[in-house]
Amino acid sequence: MRLLITAGPTREPIDPVRYISNRSSGKMGYAIAEAALAEAHEIILISGPVNLEPPGNAKVISVSTSDEMFEAVHRYADECDICVLCAAVADYKAANVSSTKIKKRGAKFSLGLIPTRDILDSLGHQQDRQFVLVGFAAETDHVEENAAKKLRAKNCDIIVANDVSGADSGMESDVNEVIIFFRNGEKKEISRAPKKNIARELVKIFLDFATKTFDKKNVMIN
Repeated sequence: MRLLITAGPTREPIDPVRYISNRSSGKMGYAIAEAALAEAHEIILISGPVNLEPPGNAKVISVSTSDEMFEAVHRYADECDICVLCAAVADYKAANVSSTKIKKRGAKFSLGLIPTRDILDSLGHQQDRQFVLVGFAAETDHVEENAAKKLRAKNCDIIVANDVSGADSGMESDVNEVIIFFRNGEKKEISRAPKKNIARELVKIFLDFATKTFDKKNVMIN
């Protein structure tokens, strides 16, 4: 199968030297890409700025901003069987980007923000979508409730949720623990483990779900 995977953060510029970003390291997305490659699947990895070696044999597309990631995802999504949106895309960007460095002042400074385009929502509500859509939910509270709500709101097939409130798991860490929510109401937990181990389990789950989904569609068509 062909998988599109997004990974890492985005950087939303404020001026030529400053930007809005987050703590995402890209490790989970890259681990998923490596696990899928190990099973001989084709990978398109759309990556924000990270300090990681690109996985061999993957088609890697480097982006910086949420708009760049939006355009790249929509360019390749329909060519793929599974889209795994693991990247931590900024929710907001500067309403106005200064062409010159903003100087420090003694007075208070307010930065106007506007929402970025929602990549997951745009794919989830795409007409005649033929690919399996997997989203990620990084939460600090009410993890299960928020993830289940996101699954429904974004019209995903699967949501992978993790608690990022602590410093010892999730963002920037080499370990993680996740809860996988399925559109049929099922739920599966993967206990705390290295991200590479979790990635292998996730790939198995995604591929099994996709195979069953495509088999069902073929039966309906025939």
